[in-house]
Amino acid sequence: MEVFAQQALNAIALGGVYALLGLGLAMVFSVLGMINFAHGEIMTLSGYALVFVATTLGWPFGLAVISACLLAGAAAAMTERIAFRPVRGASLTTMLLTTFAVSSILHVVFQNFISPRPIAVPVPEWLTQSLNVGGLQIGTLQAISIAVSLVALIGLVGFLRFSTLGLAMRSAAQDFSVTRLMGISADRVIIGAFAISGLLAGLSGFLWVAQRGSVDPLMGFVPVLKAFTAVVLGGLGSLNGAVLGGFLLGILEVSLRASLPQELLPFRDAISLSIVIGLLVMRPQGLIGRAEAVR
Repeated sequence: MEVFAQQALNAIALGGVYALLGLGLAMVFSVLGMINFAHGEIMTLSGYALVFVATTLGWPFGLAVISACLLAGAAAAMTERIAFRPVRGASLTTMLLTTFAVSSILHVVFQNFISPRPIAVPVPEWLTQSLNVGGLQIGTLQAISIAVSLVALIGLVGFLRFSTLGLAMRSAAQDFSVTRLMGISADRVIIGAFAISGLLAGLSGFLWVAQRGSVDPLMGFVPVLKAFTAVVLGGLGSLNGAVLGGFLLGILEVSLRASLPQELLPFRDAISLSIVIGLLVMRPQGLIGRAEAVR
């Protein structure tokens, strides 16, 4: 029972990171119908900002995390204004290629102007400690990861339900053309979606960097790829589906890591994706895609 509870905590912590990243991807997709593959580079940028603010400027770690998240949100909004707004009326293929171009440019900037090698992150000692609660070893970072994920998700739900901009985003996710006809500024909704997705990428970057202990130019590639898998699993365009898919993917990965024999562990990701493909064969629209479409 203790082993099961321990693995459940690990799954929730990992799934929370995927849910935050997937929610950022889903917000942009729900408004523009586009998957922003530069999302991983925004996450990487927040990691570099965390290192710079904490080491070079010498700010406290908590303040460095807040600064990194705000920078990620601003950077995401800037990419929308500079790169995506000029091609907004183009085909989805053009917009998708633009996301790859932005991702490649940021990757080259990180590699050539910062460092192609991993840079150590000055993680405070208290983050590496753990507590024994009822026989469970709960790491401080693990507890913070779960708490940050839940607070961010609850806060975003409140924002989408009760704020004017949040209601406009929900309306745009249902029918963007009708939302514009009602007098809601398209630019305001889109740049707001990008800024929020950047903030979520910044939070995910902090949690991911704190676990790895370093940041490198390719740090965001694997997490954003798995977050995209979670979004597809939950149902493209569904914010609830992105969260559900993120947590399910985290549970699946941790379960396979704990149950597979040693010789099959290198194939964990392949087995995980095979299971996801099997689920999508049964429900091509995603786990809750149809419900969102009907509403």
